[in-house]
Amino acid sequence: MTPVFDGTAIGWAIASVVAVPVLMVILTEVIGILRRRRSPAVKPLLLLRNWVVPFGGLVGLLVFATRSDQDLVWPRVVATIFGFLVILLSLSVLNYALFATADRGSWRQRVPQIFIEIVRLLLVVVGVAFLFQWVWEADVEGVIAALGVTSIVIGLALQNAAGGIVSGLLVLFEQPFRQGDWITTGGTTGRVVEVNWRALHIDTGSGLQIIPNSGLADASFLNLSRPPGPFTAVATATFAPADPPHVVIATLREVAGDLPTLTPGGEIEVTNAGGGSWTVAIPLDSPVYADSTLSTFRSWLWYAARRRGLSLDKIPVDAAVREAALGHALESASRALHLDDALRDDALRECRVEQFGMGETIDRAGEMGSSVRRVLEGRVILTGPDGEPLPGTVERGDWLGTSALTRERSLTTATAATVVTVLTLPIAFVDRLSRLRPALARDLGADAELRRTQVRDIRAASAPIALRESGSRAADA
Repeated sequence: MTPVFDGTAIGWAIASVVAVPVLMVILTEVIGILRRRRSPAVKPLLLLRNWVVPFGGLVGLLVFATRSDQDLVWPRVVATIFGFLVILLSLSVLNYALFATADRGSWRQRVPQIFIEIVRLLLVVVGVAFLFQWVWEADVEGVIAALGVTSIVIGLALQNAAGGIVSGLLVLFEQPFRQGDWITTGGTTGRVVEVNWRALHIDTGSGLQIIPNSGLADASFLNLSRPPGPFTAVATATFAPADPPHVVIATLREVAGDLPTLTPGGEIEVTNAGGGSWTVAIPLDSPVYADSTLSTFRSWLWYAARRRGLSLDKIPVDAAVREAALGHALESASRALHLDDALRDDALRECRVEQFGMGETIDRAGEMGSSVRRVLEGRVILTGPDGEPLPGTVERGDWLGTSALTRERSLTTATAATVVTVLTLPIAFVDRLSRLRPALARDLGADAELRRTQVRDIRAASAPIALRESGSRAADA
């Protein structure tokens, strides 16, 4: 075996006995400093300290102890292990220099991990081949030729599977989508949960769909998560051509603007497609909200269209059904409204019955109401100007919007907790009715005062908490 080092026995002893411990102490201190800095260079230095340096010292001792013309096995074994460790150290340093310190968004940062592993494996194989040729004087060329022939045979036998693997590697290298992106392919929409060399895993909400990369490479797909920014869900609606466009646009914007998943500050676009068809572009933070948002939008739009007398899906509202519902509502509320025959006729002309879907906003805090509503069915939740919930709920027989009688802006926001049916009375009619029926005026005034008291109590209860939080922030500053 050719000596690894040249020099005298004293040089070997000094290098093995003195230099190795000193080098390990220095490496330990350097590793401690880098570990506190959370540097990725710690990994290759640990490999150098724990394995390469000790085996390097062992190689030096064995070569010094066995300086003879005889061909001994143990020095070759140790030299082989040492050479393999040097190969691993070189790969670790290369990985640190190229990928561990890569800038975000650079080509080095975008290289898939599987490509790095494949190149690492090839370099290890080549390095081991040269190592065996150098230490053991093996015939590497014959082994490489045999492996080449074997690879060709296996490739021909498994060309379909190999084609899928190559397609997967190309998809991984191109990276048209990443884990967490939402894509649509072959009529399937879902979130990417895993991308590997063989297949793509998509969570569709109803299960996990596996799409082979070979089919994905030859097909087109839509990445809903790129470019970054709000995702736009598009809803379509059809009205009768006779419906006034400005009323339709206002209704569509109002319904879409109340959706809880709407991107804050997002702009809703309403487009007239002609023939009574309309499209509504709703900006969302993520495609994950698209299905639920469109479902809620269509449900709320049905109630809003009926309240405004629009013919959604070109189906007009049955006037006879509306009149019958109004008559039944006035009959059930006649005692509370103190109606006689003349006032009942006025109510039939001026009042109306309206429905709100679950989650719809009936009244908004800070707005001036134009009507007073009496709940006929359902349950309503009230919140204060800052979104704080008021105690209790508004149910059948209760009033909404009574602050409009004194021309005050509403202090509360009323949200339908269930499907809510209300009797809506215009302010002018309620004013006339209140002058004729003082008992009704007292009831409405008491309800308005109750809401003011509830809002004052909520604000008084939250004021000390806000004061403590502001004091805590000032103390921290």
